[in-house]
Amino acid sequence: MDPVTEARAPEPLTEYAHRLTSRVRAFDRRHPLLWDLQFAGFWVTAALIDYAGGGWRHNAHNLDVPGWLLLTLSLGLSVPLLRRRTHPAAVLAAMAPFALVNAWTGAALQASLLQLVPVYHLALRRPLRNLWWATALVIAPVLVSITRHGEGTWDQQIGSQLMSVTVAVLIGVTVRTRRNYTEALEDRARRLEIERDQQAQLATAAERARIAREMHDIIGHNLSVITGLADGGRYAAGKSPERAAQALDAIATTSRQALTELRRLLDVMREEEQDQAARSPQPGLTDLGPLLDGVRSAGLPVHTTVHGTPTLSPGRQLAVYRVVQEALTNTLKHGGPDATAEIELSYEDKGAVTATITDTGSGSRPEGTARGGRGLPGMRERTALYGGTLEAGARPHPEQGWCVRLHLPEENPQ
Repeated sequence: MDPVTEARAPEPLTEYAHRLTSRVRAFDRRHPLLWDLQFAGFWVTAALIDYAGGGWRHNAHNLDVPGWLLLTLSLGLSVPLLRRRTHPAAVLAAMAPFALVNAWTGAALQASLLQLVPVYHLALRRPLRNLWWATALVIAPVLVSITRHGEGTWDQQIGSQLMSVTVAVLIGVTVRTRRNYTEALEDRARRLEIERDQQAQLATAAERARIAREMHDIIGHNLSVITGLADGGRYAAGKSPERAAQALDAIATTSRQALTELRRLLDVMREEEQDQAARSPQPGLTDLGPLLDGVRSAGLPVHTTVHGTPTLSPGRQLAVYRVVQEALTNTLKHGGPDATAEIELSYEDKGAVTATITDTGSGSRPEGTARGGRGLPGMRERTALYGGTLEAGARPHPEQGWCVRLHLPEENPQ
């Protein structure tokens, strides 16, 4: 069957019935009193027709019951149904005297069967313990009729009435169970929707934090390098124009690199262009050389010592790269003009690595910067991803400067 024919096919009868039932229930929720008036009005009309048309005479034990009493009994057994949903126990109690009089006089009006309606609503909305006294109220008129008029056997009359009560109770319990099950499913769907929205919000917040961290690493480092180059070029402009020109060239190169990385990051942020965006690989250990060259050109002497052979995964390489980058950026910012830096990388088996970055800067690093900025928190977040440790603080007296020590343990095989 092609899609057009399938789209025009008539909907199943069950779906149509379900849709119709949903509309009726929605109307009932919006206008409960109107529905109650219609329901009660229907049964009042039926009871009056039974009384006026003489249909009650076919089952009556006494045909001489006064007309006014028959009218009273018909209304007394039907009008209370108006409050059957809100006060089923009170409705059943209000109908009980009329049912007893109906049985005592022998009128045997069919309206007495309407007692099963509040029994159903008791099973639907009230605790099941209420059904004991409700059953007693419904059985009592049968006992009065048997005792008063003596027609039919006890087991036949009581068994028939008990069967009617049982059917009404079972219908109420079934509807109640189904309703509770549906409400539970709806509640679960709502909670799942809320959890889905919360997960989306958490994912969005995590992605924003990651982007902010990347932008801090990219822009912060490159601007620090550019600032150092600009300061050096300004001092060299008067004495050595060639050095000033070299500083300007380095500034241009660093700026282009920063713009390239920033464009790549912005392309990732654009969801519509995510598939088409050109992504450069994340920096790793092989990119430490260009990073150190840029720092040295900014006026910070850096010495590097390497022990062992690197066997790190790309994610761990990025973590080491960013920590070294952030530590050198802080030295450029706070170390002062005469600061030097030393990097020691120790590679161990199974991806373990220790990176120690020290400097001899004399500049201060206020605690508020560490708490409020993104540098140290970003380094700690990257370290925590791999179960590592990060220590950052001033070097012990009498040494000057700052020390950052990163340690990533062995990789756990999956």
